Amino acid sequence: MTQRMLSRRTVLRGLGAAVALPFLDAMYPAFAAQAVKSALRPTRMAFLYVPNGIVMDDWTPAGAVGATPLSALPRISNHLSAYTSDLTFLSGLTSNGGRALGDGPGDHGRAGAAYLTGVHPKKTSGKDIQAGVSMDQIAAQYFDGKTKYASLELGCEDGVQGGNCDNGYSCAYSNSLAWRSPSTPMPPEVRPRAVFERLFGELDEEKDPKRRARARSYQKSILDYVLNDAQSLKAQLGGADRQKMDEYLFAIRDIEKRIQQTESVNAKQISAPIGAPSNSVPTDFAEHSHLIFDLLTLAFQTDQTRVSTLLLGIEQSSRNYPEIGITDGHHGLTHHQGNPEKIEKVRLINEYHIKQFTYLLDKMKATKDGEGTLLDNSMILYGSALADGNAHQHNNLPTVMAGRAGGTIKPGRHLRLPDETPITNLYLSMLDRMGVPVDKLGDSTGRLEGLTGL
Repeated sequence: MTQRMLSRRTVLRGLGAAVALPFLDAMYPAFAAQAVKSALRPTRMAFLYVPNGIVMDDWTPAGAVGATPLSALPRISNHLSAYTSDLTFLSGLTSNGGRALGDGPGDHGRAGAAYLTGVHPKKTSGKDIQAGVSMDQIAAQYFDGKTKYASLELGCEDGVQGGNCDNGYSCAYSNSLAWRSPSTPMPPEVRPRAVFERLFGELDEEKDPKRRARARSYQKSILDYVLNDAQSLKAQLGGADRQKMDEYLFAIRDIEKRIQQTESVNAKQISAPIGAPSNSVPTDFAEHSHLIFDLLTLAFQTDQTRVSTLLLGIEQSSRNYPEIGITDGHHGLTHHQGNPEKIEKVRLINEYHIKQFTYLLDKMKATKDGEGTLLDNSMILYGSALADGNAHQHNNLPTVMAGRAGGTIKPGRHLRLPDETPITNLYLSMLDRMGVPVDKLGDSTGRLEGLTGL
């Protein structure tokens, strides 16, 4: 009862740095009932998007219409088998706005723009782009002012925002998942250094890039700037909170060291200055995605945001994956026309993406959040706006959700929904669990039944 009670917004401060803290026991009054503490744990929501569709025969679990317990999973989704108790597979969902609807070719551009908006985008490659407000930004507007950042838009592949990328559709449609307004896409940030500095502040005065670059070249840690504040605070905490702080600060330093290592390697290979955020992008896709996942986990853990989108790749991505022996471009391979060799390469890329997703699941499941874990208090949706990339199929989309949304979702099941169920119905149900009141989203026809298991 006499222990100091911390504000939830307590941060460690130093020269140009502001390190937010994770949830600590000291942030709750000693007399608070457990039910009150649980109620104060926010639900987080993230969307992980993979481009160009998935080989569906090796993705979809067995089961008739309705709910089926997850057991054996096919080849691609089988890489998630260790997490079946945390997963809800959903089949039968459609993004109708991605279809031509009289506009002819351009499925990739429409796919990205319609995925979270439920709106068929205007066919244009000019400045008069028009889609809809994406569901993540509806949530972001609701949480604006309640968290440091209303949302985080992240990615693992950069893309231009202007010009024609797909049969008369602007590149903004293909390369953005989040839309703040029908004419305002929000491009993802792919540079780990830029994300790190956004979360934890600059290492030195913002208007003096030379000093920042010099500090980084000396491998100076942002934690050095807040060390005195951290030691002072730890002296006032209980044992469990001190351990939690130590683990959290270690995680920050680990990410920082990996960014510095990448910058050092890239400075030699591409002759970019160490202090440049653009120099912090690893050439290895796995390391790049892991850094972004780690930063997302810290952002959720410290309640700096509760909403995020993450593009693992942009639509029509031509990325190759030499790490797994594939030198062909991803998009070209998906137009395989039944060629078994190309289909197998697409499978391998699909599996490689899923394996990176499991890294995020590991991190979130290992992160304590109240009586449960960060994953327990989250909804992490993994999927694509195309099913079969060869046929540009916009129905029966590959969709899996990880997490329990604070106990309001019953995972461990495959929900096979009636064909042509709008995916926006799922989004309305997710927004409900975020406490965001919305009656209609794009082409939605109602809430999705069955997530609670009732």
